[in-house]
Amino acid sequence: MTPSTTTDESFIPAVPWHKASYTNDRGECVEVAEGPVTGIRDTKHRELGALFFAGGEWEAFLGIAKSDLG
Repeated sequence: MTPSTTTDESFIPAVPWHKASYTNDRGECVEVAEGPVTGIRDTKHRELGALFFAGGEWEAFLGIAKSDLG
């Protein structure tokens, strides 16, 4: 899995960002944009860019993240 990092989001289609379902009450949350590629970014530091995952990379990322929660 090789995510790309960038502050230039012009290469992805314009899709709305939404807060992730695991957002907590302390303001520690991320936003997700789902389309041909999936983007994820920190809501407190949007200016730092986002991580983008293509195809099955997003599912692999979620699988690893969820396994670390258990």
